[in-house]
Amino acid sequence: MVAPDSFSSSFGAYFRALADSPRRIATRALAVSTEFDEMASARSRSGTTEMASTLRWHHLLGLGLGGMVGAGVFVTTGKASADYAGPAVIVSYAIAGFCALLSAFCYTEFAVDLPVAGGAFSYLRVTFGEFAAFLTGSNLIMEYVTSNAAVARSFTAYFGSAIGVPSSKWRITVHGLPDGFNDIDLVAVGVVLILTVIICYSTHESSVMNMVLTVLHLLFILFVIIIGFWRGEWKNFTRPANPSHSGGFFPYGIQGVFNGAAMVYMSYIGYDAVSTMAEEVKDPVKDIPIGVSGSVIAVTVLYCLMAASMSLLMPYDTINAEAPFSAAFDGKPGWSWMPNVIGAGASFGILTSLLVAMLGQSRYMCVIGRSSMVPSWFARINPATSTPVNASAFLGIVTAAIALFTELDVLLNLVSIGTLFVFYMVANAVIYRRYVLIGTTSPWPTVSFLLSFSATSIAFALVWKFAPPGRPKSFVLGAFSLLALGIVQVFYSAARQAHKPEFWGVPLMPWIPSVSIFLNIFLLGSLDSPSYMRFGAFSVLVAIVYVLYGVHASYDSDARLLPYKGNDLRRVLKQDQSHSQLV
Repeated sequence: MVAPDSFSSSFGAYFRALADSPRRIATRALAVSTEFDEMASARSRSGTTEMASTLRWHHLLGLGLGGMVGAGVFVTTGKASADYAGPAVIVSYAIAGFCALLSAFCYTEFAVDLPVAGGAFSYLRVTFGEFAAFLTGSNLIMEYVTSNAAVARSFTAYFGSAIGVPSSKWRITVHGLPDGFNDIDLVAVGVVLILTVIICYSTHESSVMNMVLTVLHLLFILFVIIIGFWRGEWKNFTRPANPSHSGGFFPYGIQGVFNGAAMVYMSYIGYDAVSTMAEEVKDPVKDIPIGVSGSVIAVTVLYCLMAASMSLLMPYDTINAEAPFSAAFDGKPGWSWMPNVIGAGASFGILTSLLVAMLGQSRYMCVIGRSSMVPSWFARINPATSTPVNASAFLGIVTAAIALFTELDVLLNLVSIGTLFVFYMVANAVIYRRYVLIGTTSPWPTVSFLLSFSATSIAFALVWKFAPPGRPKSFVLGAFSLLALGIVQVFYSAARQAHKPEFWGVPLMPWIPSVSIFLNIFLLGSLDSPSYMRFGAFSVLVAIVYVLYGVHASYDSDARLLPYKGNDLRRVLKQDQSHSQLV
């Protein structure tokens, strides 16, 4: 059943809509949503059934821990120490954790004030408009799906390590397919499909399962930490194995510490998925701040302890970057079983990170479906399970299909440039929303501040990455730092907040979001050119989809509701709910 004036009602209507694209894009691309749109009218497109509000702070804390503490930390810690920071990788983890906490504050303010399942998509839609939201939301879903496929394949390797069977025994090689696409991994497919069924069945039961797996994974991590402090030597903090290598706690200098922080920051990505569960939280005001910020703080402590344990076990210049903890016990009598323990712990970590990421990706797809920029079929909430079954099943099948045959070398960069870009956008959005009241306050002072501060941060990141070491580089970096501080201070002194959160807000506005913007740009600058090429190519594809479908669907949906007000609007929304049930 399609409205007769809809762009999808006939080929003629579609081509007329395409011819009208410039006007529709001008009307819709920067059109912002309202809280009523996100909390009421958009949610009505999911049908009469709402997501069940069953989660409390401890569920969110478990989901945050499960989403962040995956298998990557077993490898990332070694690579960051051996190649970038040395024993000071502990400080690298602390810096990255501080950066993650600042971003978590920005997410928390939005999640408390706007407790819907859309996460960053909804936050950007109410501030910067639907195209910015569609671009970032689509990139997030793509990052989730591809990284989940890679992580599922890595489960085969770690599970094989736990039971002493190499992953090659689990995979089927098809010689007719090109390299990189010829290893069929049925175990990865099975894991993805089983988790898909679980998240379709119940969010509450999914969180309970995540809690159990997370506790098991944390027990393995605590065991590794205890072994490191027990068997390690304190001299390894300052003495390399080879005297010709740089010694001390900071063998690579302060720049190495920050480069290490840029790398290990990827180990913190996952807490953002918790914000997509806001619609299913019983008491968002109390539970979300504890769940999101608490999980980041807890993970930071765990990571610093893991880094300290590894640094105690061996000098930084003898660390095996690919398998640091397993290699630490190679050749030591009585410790041959340690790789099996690490493989088992990593397997549990993979399952928890997969579960949380798949919960998050389905919520993003559900809310994009509510916006009408993708078919509203994805927004449907199943009456029997109170979960977005259609979105969950569709993305689960896509993830399983990719995991079946595609070798994706993204384990260390699970959700890279797309997620960092979204973190950057959310930090900008929280400032914009505080200082701009649409229709009342001029946006240009805030926009000018955000653009000038971002430009200064980009200049700092480029000088840091490309300028040769020396006094001139230090002088230029210091100048850009002072300029960035001056820009924030001028804005802080001159601007007045137009909107203050009713329940929970980011403290020290605009300083904390500004530091988050700076750090995310700095971390974006550490990524390689292929990441930017992928981001650019996929963004172009998203823009094409928006021009050919998304803008017309949202334009028609908005035009249908525009003439109605009050009770008439509520009547139309009820009709939409009834129609969703019929579909």
